[in-house]
Amino acid sequence: FRFYRQRDASDLLGVVDFSVPGAQVFRSQLSISSVSDQDAYRAGLQPISQWKAYGLNGYPGFIFIPNPFLPGCQRHWVKQCLKLYPQKPNVCNLDLHMAPEKTIDLWGQSKEQLRRKGSGKREPRSLLEKLRWVTLGYHYNWDTKKYSGNHHTPFPSDLAFLSEQVAAACGFRGFQAQAGILNYYHFDSSLGIHVDESELDHSRPLLSFSFGQSSIFLLGGLKREEAPTAMFMHSGDIMVMSGFSRLRYHAVPRVLPSPEGSALPSCLDQALSSDLPIGSVIEHSSDEDWQVCAKYLQSSRINMTIRQVLAEGQKFPEENGTNREGQAPSENSHCQENSRAKRHKSN
Repeated sequence: FRFYRQRDASDLLGVVDFSVPGAQVFRSQLSISSVSDQDAYRAGLQPISQWKAYGLNGYPGFIFIPNPFLPGCQRHWVKQCLKLYPQKPNVCNLDLHMAPEKTIDLWGQSKEQLRRKGSGKREPRSLLEKLRWVTLGYHYNWDTKKYSGNHHTPFPSDLAFLSEQVAAACGFRGFQAQAGILNYYHFDSSLGIHVDESELDHSRPLLSFSFGQSSIFLLGGLKREEAPTAMFMHSGDIMVMSGFSRLRYHAVPRVLPSPEGSALPSCLDQALSSDLPIGSVIEHSSDEDWQVCAKYLQSSRINMTIRQVLAEGQKFPEENGTNREGQAPSENSHCQENSRAKRHKSN
């Protein structure tokens, strides 16, 4: 973790890049017949037959899908993560430090400040730039490291549909998107070493979607001390952790500028087609909204991790004496590099 955290960006040899797969990488088979072209289009995805999917030697159950999104469709998910998903009744890190009425409309309170923002590092950060995480569906309790049936809000239907199509394409038909943790990174952010084991059903995959600037992702072993494999994640990339790779330790030590050298990856410059299929979950973003999103992404990355918490028919065990549901970690806990909770270390 420290090696990649401290390494100069121009000296990152040995990091797997799925845009130019090497010897450690092999092609992974997808379940093409499980998702119709129409359903893929409705989710903003290319037909499954056009996707490229890869596995990693030594990591059975790990699938990497380089950007399968249709042109312009990433913009929808970025806007949802910044404008819609942080809204109440969903929970975010700012709820711990601010009165409820102060966090009702983070987008409305931040958009003008973001739009006018220059390149000066000393400019005050907007509330959106102070956002570190948002939880959806079954809300993860950062203190108890558990989910609970007592703290649940409706899971976004568009994100559930996207997740179900991706899971089905990877051979997991019937996947139910029940909980989501959205992480918001800046160039000075990282995510400590941890394993996602709080879900009661580990037979279903963990889905990860990335948008904006690039990052280094470390995928380790079943024990913390096992040496990890480092790989790049770029905008639009999807990772699926299943089977023997579902409970492996992982981390994000670095956020890096897009390798193209431009302010934003070129895939985010593409406009959305005016012709959306009937029943599409993708919505057009106004130019005004996208200007705010684009300014945010110039120094940031957004990651959505989607999970199925319960197996079909499974219920939560009785809970006694637990802390208040949904309580976020304290600010000091963000500085613990080795924390197993999903939180950021901020400089």
